[in-house]
Amino acid sequence: MIKKLAPAAENIFMREAIGEACGGICQHHGGPFGSVIVKDGVIVGRGHNRVLVDKDPTCHGEVAAIRDACKNLDTHDLSGCVLYTTGEPCPMCLFACLWANIGQVYYGCTIGDNAMIGFRDERFDDLTGGRERLKDYLTCIDRDACLALFRAYQDMEHDLY
Repeated sequence: MIKKLAPAAENIFMREAIGEACGGICQHHGGPFGSVIVKDGVIVGRGHNRVLVDKDPTCHGEVAAIRDACKNLDTHDLSGCVLYTTGEPCPMCLFACLWANIGQVYYGCTIGDNAMIGFRDERFDDLTGGRERLKDYLTCIDRDACLALFRAYQDMEHDLY
């Protein structure tokens, strides 16, 4: 099972995000992107990439977690929440996090790492002018654990999209 291939992440919430991603890729739901949303030290939302299973190009892990957190908290405003995700958010997900008022984003693999496994986030990032002005908003943590997840995904049979 993939969970055994990835070394333990240092952050408990990133471990949960990795678990979300593992569940999704084992079921062939989509890419290795899992996310959790935390408020006051408690997970209030979870999601993984469901692009293939839902036939929805917008159902990335972050978006699925935002939808879940909003439903669970009965709100459209995620102020006071933090998001943990296995891959640096694509522009769509980054703007969804900002739109939802999520206060901080922690990610494992970088946009460059996403490209390494076949995703084209950099192309869209260039259209938005980059993310340099959001440096304080985005923080990379537990990259090695997330890279192990990405390598396991690369070794699996999966659909490219």
